[in-house]
Amino acid sequence: MFSKTALVTLTYLSVAFAQQVGTLTAESHPALSFSDCTEGSCKQSALSVTLDSNWRWLHTTSGSDNCYDGNEWDTSLCPDGETCASNCALDGADYPGTYGITTSGSELELKFVTKGTYSTNVGSRVYLMADDSNYKIFNLKNKEFTFDVDVSNLPCGLNGALYFVEMEEKGGLGTASNKAGAKYGTGYCDAQCPHDIKFINGVANSEGWVPSDNDANAGSGTLGACCSEMDIWEANSISAAYTPHPCSVTGPTACTGTDCGDGDDRYQSVCDKDGCDFNSYRMGDKDFYGPGGTVDTASKFTVVTQFITADNSTTGDLVEIRRLYVQGGKVIQNSVTAVDGIDESDSITTDYCTAQKTAFGDKDAFSERGGLSVMGDALERGMVLVMSIWDDHAVNMLWLDSTYPTDADPAKPGVARGTCATDSGKPEDVEKNSPGASVKFSNIKLGSIGSTY
Repeated sequence: MFSKTALVTLTYLSVAFAQQVGTLTAESHPALSFSDCTEGSCKQSALSVTLDSNWRWLHTTSGSDNCYDGNEWDTSLCPDGETCASNCALDGADYPGTYGITTSGSELELKFVTKGTYSTNVGSRVYLMADDSNYKIFNLKNKEFTFDVDVSNLPCGLNGALYFVEMEEKGGLGTASNKAGAKYGTGYCDAQCPHDIKFINGVANSEGWVPSDNDANAGSGTLGACCSEMDIWEANSISAAYTPHPCSVTGPTACTGTDCGDGDDRYQSVCDKDGCDFNSYRMGDKDFYGPGGTVDTASKFTVVTQFITADNSTTGDLVEIRRLYVQGGKVIQNSVTAVDGIDESDSITTDYCTAQKTAFGDKDAFSERGGLSVMGDALERGMVLVMSIWDDHAVNMLWLDSTYPTDADPAKPGVARGTCATDSGKPEDVEKNSPGASVKFSNIKLGSIGSTY
């Protein structure tokens, strides 16, 4: 079904070009504590986070001239991907001053707009590190993942996301092809097969690069970067969703054209871009989540996600993804579906996903890519934890918190996803009116079922 010639597994071989490391700003990862739990106790360890390479200053190896400025490459330095990788270096980051990223103990705060000395930064994406050079790899089968979150300062159009993707532990660090690696936040991929990643496999994605017509900082290259994705948390103060996205490829994989699911070929992608989501508002409970809701987004709360296997082992087939919340000392069970054609359910299962696709009239790419079973395989192989804050230059985050598609009847099952207006969420409006928006994640834990809350 998929063209093999367009797919290149992101193996990291020694070649003559390199993705370089700059020395103008020292890289110091902000510390962030993390807890491993077993029944009755949790053990805290001191970890850290690193900033994604896409946000970092990219300049000449011999000086400070920009290799990438605004949303365009300097073609004299980057006539092709290999030469660009040889000429240009990723530098260290001023986390609080340039990017609005701060940590304290177990808490990470990501600010939306930060006015630095030399530039204005919008959004950010960070990864949890095991040590200074390696991403922490999570194996989630038959486990429970828990964190606290404060979304009270996230209005319509923003997304404070926490999720897992099947990145490589070292971020593609190789003896020559990528000298930056996980320390400098390289190797990102997800189920949308994004084309805006500046370096893929240590090579600049500069060839065929088209600057965005509505984002002064972004563009798209010929290559996309695909991998399985488990969205634990995509949310603002109005709406929230959790969504598995299985892929037919293993690990980070470069793609072009149809295999990326570009344009009208969305459902030909090697990854399920839609996923099987559980958004309480979309699933019929309009009062469960939001300001003053059962889960009251005006204050901090705990999010618990459990990955249930058929035989309750770490190697069994994934059969269910459960969700519950804790707020004000009270355990809150997930909302129950109230949609015609879908049996009452409060978790993601194969039956739930199949019924949802039918009831909403959506193509079932989730099942076609192997559903929970294939998602479970990725969880067993291991995934990297990502935390981000972002606005949406494609569809204004309406898929999360409003009526989407905007020309559809909101009464039709699956169309209404939240209370935000259909003209909300435009990046130019959100960046102007809510620059001080932020999200806070804290008390991140992994443990046996029932051990983390």
